[in-house]
Amino acid sequence: MHQLKIATVLLCAISGATTSSVWAQQAAPAAKPAAAAPAVAAPAPAKGFTPPKSSSGQTIDSIAVVVNDDVITRNEVAARIKSVEQRMKAQNIPVPDPADLRRQLLERMIVERAQMQLAKEMGVRVDDLTLDRAIGRIAEQQKMTVQDLRNQMEKEGTPFATFREEIRDEIIMQRLREHEVDAKIQISDSEVDNFLEAEKAAASEQVEMNLAQILVRIPENSSPEQIAARRARAEEVSRQLRTGADFSKMAASYSDASDALSGGDIGWRASDRLPPLFTEQLLKLKPGQITPIIKSNTGFHILKLVDRRSAAQAQAVAAVQQTHARHILLKITPALSAAEAKRKLAELKERLDNKAAKFEDLARLFSNDGSAAKGGDLGWLYPGDTVPEFETAMNALKPGEVSEPIESSFGFHLIEVLERKSDDVSKEKQRSAARNALRERKLEEATENWAREVRDRAYVEFRAEDQ
Repeated sequence: MHQLKIATVLLCAISGATTSSVWAQQAAPAAKPAAAAPAVAAPAPAKGFTPPKSSSGQTIDSIAVVVNDDVITRNEVAARIKSVEQRMKAQNIPVPDPADLRRQLLERMIVERAQMQLAKEMGVRVDDLTLDRAIGRIAEQQKMTVQDLRNQMEKEGTPFATFREEIRDEIIMQRLREHEVDAKIQISDSEVDNFLEAEKAAASEQVEMNLAQILVRIPENSSPEQIAARRARAEEVSRQLRTGADFSKMAASYSDASDALSGGDIGWRASDRLPPLFTEQLLKLKPGQITPIIKSNTGFHILKLVDRRSAAQAQAVAAVQQTHARHILLKITPALSAAEAKRKLAELKERLDNKAAKFEDLARLFSNDGSAAKGGDLGWLYPGDTVPEFETAMNALKPGEVSEPIESSFGFHLIEVLERKSDDVSKEKQRSAARNALRERKLEEATENWAREVRDRAYVEFRAEDQ
């Protein structure tokens, strides 16, 4: 059986072993005394002392890279290389040269390690219960039981314990990105107005494009010489592509984007959700062709138009159910555990059930959401406006009913449904869709910029093989 699709997506970014940093720090210095030992015989050990087996001079592991106050060991790098090679072969992606693959993976591991350190500093954690639920959802999406998923992962060479920790890390990274990137993206009303006007003036037939990319990143605060060197690298990649090099292999070898090891695959994107400088070049291409080098704030891009298709437009307006709801949100922090947040919300619900307090008053006092000032009021919600856990719980409530504490990626919620109505897709909904499209357009570049900044702020020291 081929690799699980969802597991592949999650694990391409964070696959690999998790050898202890402490062990690496202890094992690496052991090589130095061996190298500096004099030629004369060593004195006999003290009576009663038996030298440990590791004193034979063989290095079990050593440090490949120091990242701030942590390390990446050579065993970790080797395990990651082995894992990624297996997955690329399973997806029929050509494996790049060993030196290129090692360089790509090492840089990826540095970025991941720096981001995980930031997450730890900010107190971002994922408890076992949340992890179990996430793995349960992965299994459910694959129409499997968790035991089936365990059997499949181990059959394909990934210990289930390793898989669990990789998923935990991925959830931590998702939460960190939500805090550091998603929450900071602002879309103004004028941007929405301009988007809707442009959409109205666009061709009657919407175009979607299946894309792949190679990104040669420009480090922050680069000198003109560094920028010129990065452009020269991009030009060499472009030259090889024009002479018949395989795009996915070149992406895996040279791209600095997060999708490099999946062959640079971006997937299907509507033309209105791509940066205009991309769309301008892509619309000139036929499927299979590549763009010239495109420079952005992030770096130098080379895009491949894999395919193009038409999206249905002007469909019949369908009636949808809207829900007017409010909530109280308690976010998980170092000072508030998941268990404490759930217990606190249970106490608040008991007060509501006993008519000892009003929902809006409790929301103003306790909610960690921006809606707290409005008594937790979220306004009218369309399907898809909230995360799945929230929407499922909300849809199960009758007007006037309050939920039990519900967990989502944001924390724990108490939800109250105030009223419901069915309505045609309105101008408000169109504006909401436009805002989401603009957010998605900004999100990819903002995420790349943020990852670059975290990497550039990190102290990184590469260690030679003999250290």
